[in-house]
Amino acid sequence: MNRMVKFRFAGILIMLAMLAVFGAVAMLLWNALMPGIFGLPALNYWQAAGILLLARILVGGLGHGLAQRGGRRGGGEFGRYAIKMRERWMNMSEEERREFFDKDKDNE
Repeated sequence: MNRMVKFRFAGILIMLAMLAVFGAVAMLLWNALMPGIFGLPALNYWQAAGILLLARILVGGLGHGLAQRGGRRGGGEFGRYAIKMRERWMNMSEEERREFFDKDKDNE
């Protein structure tokens, strides 16, 4: 079997195991806290897994992690711009930095 196929298969197995564990943890936490605090009904495993999936869709989307963001945390266009500006800032002299801030104050 090809090495890439083995890695993908292992990744899928790890992802399924993590889903199972996170679903169980979410169910246990919900059932331990929510009925007593807010009077909500207890959840079964599949309901807890569904809530986790819903939260992922609403908060994080269904993207491809770092690949979707240009390969960097907080990447994408803003990440590339931030890296470029940091490099530019690090190469500036103190006088150039002061001029930069003075120019920014003039624009306000």
